[in-house]
Amino acid sequence: MGSVPIETFSIEEKQLDIEDSSPVQRAEWVLNSPDPPPLCHELISSIKQTVFPHGKKHSSSSKKQTPRDYAASFLQGLFPILRWGRNYKASKFKSDLMAGLTLASLSIPQSIGYASLAKLDPEYGLYTSVVPPLIYALMGSSRELAIGPVAVVSILMSSMVPNIQDPVADPIAYRNLVFTVTFFAGTFQAVFGMFRLGFLIDFLSHAAIVGFMAGAAIIIGLQQLKGLFGFSHFTNKTDVVSVLESVFESLHSEWFPLNFVLGCSFLIFLLVARFIGRRNKKLFWLPTIAPLIAVILSTLIVFLTKADKHGVKIIKHIKVGVNRSSVNQLQFHGPHVGQAAKVGLITAIIALTEAIAVGRSFASIRGYHLDGNKEMVAMGFMNIAGSLTSCYVATGSFSRTAVNFSAGCQTVVSNIVMAITVLVSLELLTRLLYFTPITILASIILSALPGLIDINEAFYIWKVDKMDFLACLGAFIGVLFASVEIGLMVAVAISFAKILLKSIRPGIEELGRLPGTDIFCDISQYPMAIKTPAIITIRVNSSLLCFANANFIRERIVRWVTEHENEMKDNANGSVQAVILDMSNMMSIDTSGIVALQELHKELVSHGIELAMTNPRQQVIHKLKLANFLDKLGRGWIFLTVGEAVDACLNSNLVSLSSC
Repeated sequence: MGSVPIETFSIEEKQLDIEDSSPVQRAEWVLNSPDPPPLCHELISSIKQTVFPHGKKHSSSSKKQTPRDYAASFLQGLFPILRWGRNYKASKFKSDLMAGLTLASLSIPQSIGYASLAKLDPEYGLYTSVVPPLIYALMGSSRELAIGPVAVVSILMSSMVPNIQDPVADPIAYRNLVFTVTFFAGTFQAVFGMFRLGFLIDFLSHAAIVGFMAGAAIIIGLQQLKGLFGFSHFTNKTDVVSVLESVFESLHSEWFPLNFVLGCSFLIFLLVARFIGRRNKKLFWLPTIAPLIAVILSTLIVFLTKADKHGVKIIKHIKVGVNRSSVNQLQFHGPHVGQAAKVGLITAIIALTEAIAVGRSFASIRGYHLDGNKEMVAMGFMNIAGSLTSCYVATGSFSRTAVNFSAGCQTVVSNIVMAITVLVSLELLTRLLYFTPITILASIILSALPGLIDINEAFYIWKVDKMDFLACLGAFIGVLFASVEIGLMVAVAISFAKILLKSIRPGIEELGRLPGTDIFCDISQYPMAIKTPAIITIRVNSSLLCFANANFIRERIVRWVTEHENEMKDNANGSVQAVILDMSNMMSIDTSGIVALQELHKELVSHGIELAMTNPRQQVIHKLKLANFLDKLGRGWIFLTVGEAVDACLNSNLVSLSSC
């Protein structure tokens, strides 16, 4: 007969101990639970999880970790390419090469267009498609995410930075301020990731982002009317009323119809190519290559017909050469530093929200998990590096990521291929873009905007959650009729209001026992649940009992007890003898919450009613001990489950048998 393994025996012993334990012993488990770790320990642990993602490696040999192992773990956590790069194969490179070249054909015209949208010279859009993608390829963990300038961030720059520095009066100072904003945005993103503050971007809910993106798309489209019509003077404001007023005023002044004809012709071409690519998945490359074809053909048309002599506005000179250093152009002194930091914070949050949402959606398709905190660190460092090399804020683009995915990319090497292709173009091809008409850049941006407006998602939000739809609508209207930052503020305010309403006025349920079980559930959801006479069992649906909701919860419980007492007296059923508070949902409590519990206990005792609590969580029981509340309540009124609390009340002298 073989011996029983020690581990198996110990597990069976524990199961027997649990079955044989009494309610009193189980209540002691609650009272004697270990103290939670201090705040500083949790903070240090969070940083370690980001820097050393693999933690301690457990093995049968229990090999002790050496400084070299920790250094390797740190480097692999910071640069994921060191981990998967060792197994990289030539077959994957073939796929990444084709995807990268396809991506570059779309990135070059889009980057030039987005730079003009951000009120920068064309080369700065191309610069932003070189350094940030290379840094992300070293530090990022998404295989599909395509990095570069995007429309929403560009419109943020063009709507907020001109309020600080006029791009027309002093373009050099404006450009330097954009680089400074980029540095602050990267710093905020890196800090968010290092300290695991990813929850901050969640304040912009999915519904708010849908509304914000739709409003931003319309504003971006209206802004492109300047390039499409060839207007010389146009408003710097972004609200729809100001833009439309500027359009009508400009139509009555000098403008050249050739710009509109050329732009609309190629806009139709781009939209048709997009439609064909969506209908036939095998032709996914057609809408991808279409912007580059539009640039080449329109440039040839202008060059051969000399249309620039007849009013067609062209790009003219683009600086030849690779990224230039902008270290000395960053402005950390002067009156605008605080404003630049504010714009950087807003831009950082929007850029992170878009990139992480896009990255996670494609990661779920491929069946792997994307760590948002690591992505924040990668994007933070890439934007810091970008600010030092003449780039503005870069992030993940939805349209280019979709192209990258459709082209069959396997790893972030496609970003490296794309960046090198753009770099070569900066050296060799920028002279050829002299005659490229500005109206073509406007048509390329306009053709990409329909992907930002998701009417079906807005309808889905309306159907599922009306409060979420209110946030969506608020963001949309705020962006459209006020400004981009006002739209963001409205979206965040509505999201905060939703959270505050649920936390300040949490749901409070009366529980009853399901017939034939020891399960207690909300009697409004389960009408068959049986209430226990003379005992009120209550559960608060809030994870935190704090200054914001403590008095509301206390007053609600007291009013509930008073109503039950009046009802029982009217029916000659005695009076309420005990209140059981189920605290299983309550994760933490502050001093205001403790004071509210003390006042509730005092008020109930004055009416001859006892207060019992069940399953307080680790943080809660720890703070109640420190506040000496358990001594006032009595250690005999703490239970592990609601069923044990009810049985204890029924078996005590508090509840007479006649009332039961």
